[in-house]
Amino acid sequence: MLHLGSVLLLFVSITLVQAQDSVRYLQEFTITAFKSNRPISEVAGSISLLASKNLTRFAGNSLVPAVNTIAGVRMEERSPGSYRFSIRGSLLRSPFGIRNIKFYRDGLPFTDGGGNTYLNLLDFDAITSMEIIKGPGASLYGAGTGGVVLMNSPVDNQEATRISMSGGSYGLLRMNASTKLQLSTRSAVAVRSAYQQADGYREHTKMKRFNAGVDWEYQIGENAKITTSYLVGNLYYQTPGGLTKAQFEEDPKQARPATPVFPGAVEQQAAVTNLTHLVSSVYEAELSSSLLLKVGAITSLTDFENPTIRNYEKRIEKNIGFRAEVQYKHNLFNLGNKLSFGGEFQYFNSPLQVYDNTAGAATNLREDDLLTSSNGLIFLQSETDLPQNFFLTTGISLNMLRYEFTRKSPSPSIDQTRNFSPSLFPRIGLAKKLSNGFSLHGSISQGFSPPSLAEVRPSTGAYNNTLNAEIGLNTEIGIRGQIFKKAKFDLVAYNFKLNDAIVIQRNNDGAEYFVNAGRTSQQGIELSFAYNKINLWKKVISADYFLSYTGQYYFFKNYVQDGNDYSDNKITGVAPNALSTGLDINLKQHFYINTTANYYDHIPLNDANTVYSPYFWLITAKAGYRHLGKLPVEVFFFIDNLLNEKYSLGNDLNAIGARYYNAASGRNFSIGIEVKPSFKRRV
Repeated sequence: MLHLGSVLLLFVSITLVQAQDSVRYLQEFTITAFKSNRPISEVAGSISLLASKNLTRFAGNSLVPAVNTIAGVRMEERSPGSYRFSIRGSLLRSPFGIRNIKFYRDGLPFTDGGGNTYLNLLDFDAITSMEIIKGPGASLYGAGTGGVVLMNSPVDNQEATRISMSGGSYGLLRMNASTKLQLSTRSAVAVRSAYQQADGYREHTKMKRFNAGVDWEYQIGENAKITTSYLVGNLYYQTPGGLTKAQFEEDPKQARPATPVFPGAVEQQAAVTNLTHLVSSVYEAELSSSLLLKVGAITSLTDFENPTIRNYEKRIEKNIGFRAEVQYKHNLFNLGNKLSFGGEFQYFNSPLQVYDNTAGAATNLREDDLLTSSNGLIFLQSETDLPQNFFLTTGISLNMLRYEFTRKSPSPSIDQTRNFSPSLFPRIGLAKKLSNGFSLHGSISQGFSPPSLAEVRPSTGAYNNTLNAEIGLNTEIGIRGQIFKKAKFDLVAYNFKLNDAIVIQRNNDGAEYFVNAGRTSQQGIELSFAYNKINLWKKVISADYFLSYTGQYYFFKNYVQDGNDYSDNKITGVAPNALSTGLDINLKQHFYINTTANYYDHIPLNDANTVYSPYFWLITAKAGYRHLGKLPVEVFFFIDNLLNEKYSLGNDLNAIGARYYNAASGRNFSIGIEVKPSFKRRV
């Protein structure tokens, strides 16, 4: 068993001995997670920032390589346009898409009331930064034991007009244009649009995506503003299906072939079409030097179609949500204190029809259902600046959830309701800044993750009114700081206990359903290290280096399913070890080379632990030139999978027929150009 406390104590001892009094603080980034708005050294929690610099290290066609540089986080692209996103091994519930993680965009929930997060609708440039909270965030953000992701859009950060184009292997083409217009001294609007298409590495993996957005910001007086956004995403991608090991080794490019029972992916034209409109508005006001108010609303409409090998599904999803927050700064017993309190509510409604799929056409109606959900939370958090550079955070939230299911066809009709009991979820964290540039932090938090509507009504078509919410308790301790004057690190060890873990299963025809899997024991360690501005040749060549390591030692406890006892088995879909490291070399701020290497350990592909994916290394390199004159121009050349590894990214877990493998691209290339024309943009 891993003794996390011993590992952490050893690392603390070594680094404290190495640290010198002359060590300077690096410039710290400000954390907005948990409403802190304070330097990371004063925050108790595992939080990583994926800033613009991190995102642009790669080709810009996908978020996947940038996200996978973060310790404890893994993102997969099963085929172009089909994303999975996990924090601390939360893939158990994700046949595709995103589960068990709550996403926010500009302070409002991007994850809808049905549990859907359509991250694949967003173009790469629609996100300027991401703060990733690892572990339960229920005290402020509600459902999701995996974590929380706070995304920011370009309205506050975009300063120049940008036009870019790139293309590459397997029919890749991407075009993007954006600008920010200053309408008046108080009003500005950011406009962007992007188009991307690709044929894909495998047969039947074409993808097309159009994304456009408008963000309008208006300053009201000196201390208030309103920001309104409109986003439209139109996405189409083909789904080739999983392969057996023999098929994967024989021809990894093939789509799932036909069997004596089912036709193949090409014959059934298996694909996903998603058209979503989203409108949001946020009012933020500093009512006094000690009082801040933030109120926002969001609504979305999604037209979703999914012809699969088994059937043809159509959904219309309507979602509306609200969030209100008040922050009050005051003195509490002569100590600085900030109270944050407020609430959030979402309502989701989705008619769902399932048809026979006849060669890509919806024919006979099988089921006609209506799914609705309403969920809300009320939260309260206190942050207190204690003596001796201690910082205490305590928080609690009350969460409420209700599901309704109506089956109109076939007869007889069914009406079922599920009310989850209102539940309280607390969090307490303590951080200590040390005089030598280090800070220690620890926290205990409880979280919950109810089944999404896609899990209580999965592709089997049967509504499961007995699936329970996951309840988890996370304990962690960490140290972060600076060594060697220009290097900074962040080390965290955690112990997460999860009850009623939700696990994916499949019936004989491949349709998925979900069960509660007793308990899990999840211990882990995460290390992030960065050494910036290394002078290789003074004023000529400089370099930045980073390394992140993830150790995840996860096991099922008391998990018996269909007479099989999986207790003490490794948790499905989780790599015990993962490593990401990179070196960026800059020559006189014009030429650059960014290199990245990722290692992924063997991954158990089924609950019985009888099948594992092989380990692999994935190496990428980007070389470019920046012209910084009156017309800034950047050109780049990008190589992905430099070693031409044969690997599967986004394995199908517990797959029927042993079709676990979704082959990823071999060695591939892309080139691109970006121009930032400078002209008067006042209208």
